[in-house]
Amino acid sequence: MNDFPRWKYILVAVVVLLGIVYALPILYPQQPAVQISANRGATVDQALKEKVLGILQTKKIAFKDVELNGDRLLARFPNTEVQLAGSDALKTELGDKYIVALNLASTVPGWLRAIGANRMPLGLDLQGGVHFLMEVDQKAALAKMQQRYVDDIRTALRNAKIRYESVNPGAQGIVVVLHSDEDRKAAGNAIAKDVNQPEKLGAQPPLEITDGTTTATSFALNARIRETTLQEQERAIVASNLTTLRNRVNQLGVSEPLIQQQGANRIVVELPGVQDTAEAKKILGAQATLEYHAVDESTNPLDAARTGIVPPDSRLYYTQRLGPDGKPMPIVLKKKIIVGGDELVDAAAIPDPQSGLPAVSVTLNALGGKRMLDYTRENVGKRMAVVYIERIPETKIVDGKEVRSAKVNEEVINDATIQGVFSNKFQTTGLDSLKTASELSLLLRAGSLAAPADIVEQNVIGPSLGQDNIRKGGMAVMLGLLAVLIAAALYYHLFGLIADIALVLNLVLLIAVLSVFQATLTMPGIAGIVLTLGMAIDANVLICERIREELRNGSTPLASIRAGYDKAWATILDANVTHLLAAFGLFAFGSGPIKGFAVTLAIGILTSMFTSVTVTHAITNLIHSGRKLKGLWVGGGHHVSPAGA
Repeated sequence: MNDFPRWKYILVAVVVLLGIVYALPILYPQQPAVQISANRGATVDQALKEKVLGILQTKKIAFKDVELNGDRLLARFPNTEVQLAGSDALKTELGDKYIVALNLASTVPGWLRAIGANRMPLGLDLQGGVHFLMEVDQKAALAKMQQRYVDDIRTALRNAKIRYESVNPGAQGIVVVLHSDEDRKAAGNAIAKDVNQPEKLGAQPPLEITDGTTTATSFALNARIRETTLQEQERAIVASNLTTLRNRVNQLGVSEPLIQQQGANRIVVELPGVQDTAEAKKILGAQATLEYHAVDESTNPLDAARTGIVPPDSRLYYTQRLGPDGKPMPIVLKKKIIVGGDELVDAAAIPDPQSGLPAVSVTLNALGGKRMLDYTRENVGKRMAVVYIERIPETKIVDGKEVRSAKVNEEVINDATIQGVFSNKFQTTGLDSLKTASELSLLLRAGSLAAPADIVEQNVIGPSLGQDNIRKGGMAVMLGLLAVLIAAALYYHLFGLIADIALVLNLVLLIAVLSVFQATLTMPGIAGIVLTLGMAIDANVLICERIREELRNGSTPLASIRAGYDKAWATILDANVTHLLAAFGLFAFGSGPIKGFAVTLAIGILTSMFTSVTVTHAITNLIHSGRKLKGLWVGGGHHVSPAGA
């Protein structure tokens, strides 16, 4: 009797059933669509749906369907050409109030989506779009940081009335040259008090102060930025750039963009559906800054918004807060700038030490600190607002000529009451949550602190090329699978057919796992699938050869089957663990495409171990157990019987 536990039959049945269900979405192709979402002050509702239907019908643009889905509207089209025409028409008619984004809509039935069975996303090489690799200029950030400390040290020395010869950045840090040893000691104390204060409780001071070269007439003091401070600065810079880039990509109207950090100082930006690299580069290279303004409390902002009448020295803005009508609340600010974004050094989300409520700690340079000190001395109890400004280059063709201009977006991201006198370090309170504080701190840093990010690599994949890649990739998988299926069936006969069933199930399970985890499928990923299919049959070859060997040694057919699976397992495990280690190595040290290959390879190895051993053993046992066998067809085209039979 060839024992095979009942629970393994149940396991195989459940896994195979779930695999088939979660692999089904691959049979439902995505449909070209245009996604419409609202900017501030606009709403997505039934009225917008009727307007979109009217635009498409008036322009005679064929469409499949227009559906309202929560806070977005989705218009489906029969092909990509009509999709592009529909997108252009909707952008023109709807204007800046709405973001019109190219999209690929799911056609997966609702009952599958309800259980989390969704089609796996496709990479740019299969879907089409633009890929940018941007590198953050950390040297520029370090130079800016050093210059900030140079300005702060000079201000601290002047405030302490300490005479100095020079304060300049150098290879070993900032070098302060003084006229006497007493001045050097006094300078060290002044710097420690006014400049070298830790940003957070329990943290080290940002500067490491040591005595420098001493001569008869000069006494040097070295201020070197600590390594931990530099590392925190690098992380903050990348986080700021990520936030700024995400805000700018929204202006492109891209659906489901990918913006993520790669390595220590690189950022990957992938824009599905975008084909105009020039426009994308202009948006990504836009400039952002911020300004602090006094709130004009003598003017009613609601009246100003309704009538348009504003004092000549003030201006009407809109905040992020929404009013009862769902529109941004107006606010009137003085035109005079208290502090500009180029004077902001850092911003961090922290709990208010007194109330424990969310707050943002802001640090200005020496000049900004003096301006803020002068203003707050005279305006305690009054309100001050932060205006976030983004300047986006635009190019239009007017009368056949290229006209360059800039679109400026301005928004009040916060306004709060001045609680006391402060200068270069202060807190912005009155925020509703720590998340809001974190977002505000990132916006503040993104406006002025982030270092330049250069595009070091760019690729464009056209939608037609993406479709061609899908066709060729699918053909490669099918041809590879068919070749292995035929070879196995011809050589190992019944056992080869069982291996073929396991191989097909392996492909199904692999697709199901990729779909469940929403792993992005790319061309290297398809290569990993093809390689997995070729490697998966190795386990069945080992099992069949072990069974043949046991038969030649005189074992009965059922005993040979049991021994074949038992003795082949160690070799199969060893080979697959080796392949898994290689896949993990590729994933750990490889870049994007190599990681895609490694992911599919690793998942394929794990699924193949299950199908090649457990599934085939279950099928073999179902066919042969309970029967009296005189021999087995296990390969080579010969009927192999036990020795002496």
